[in-house]
Amino acid sequence: MPKPGILKSKSMFCVIYRSSKRDQTYLYVEKKDDFSRVPEELMKGFGQPQLAMILPLDGRKKLVNADIEKVKQALTEQGYYLQLPPPPEDLLKQHLSVMGQKTDDTNK
Repeated sequence: MPKPGILKSKSMFCVIYRSSKRDQTYLYVEKKDDFSRVPEELMKGFGQPQLAMILPLDGRKKLVNADIEKVKQALTEQGYYLQLPPPPEDLLKQHLSVMGQKTDDTNK
């Protein structure tokens, strides 16, 4: 029985692994070294998982490139969450967009 004043937390944790094959690709699972719910094909493409960190999903720490609620939902429903790298910046497209706006502004 817990001592008075001590709340038992049902905080959800996840274990985050870095891909050995794909840069900026991370796999979140519920338990350390338990990839039983991760599809075999995904594991082949992911390579040897490299432990990055263990993280509580209680909202105290923000995830940089993932929505914490989506991570929790994926862990509950499918047993893993795969974080892919953000799309590369298209600097040429950004430049042309800015130049187009400047041209439009000068024609008014």
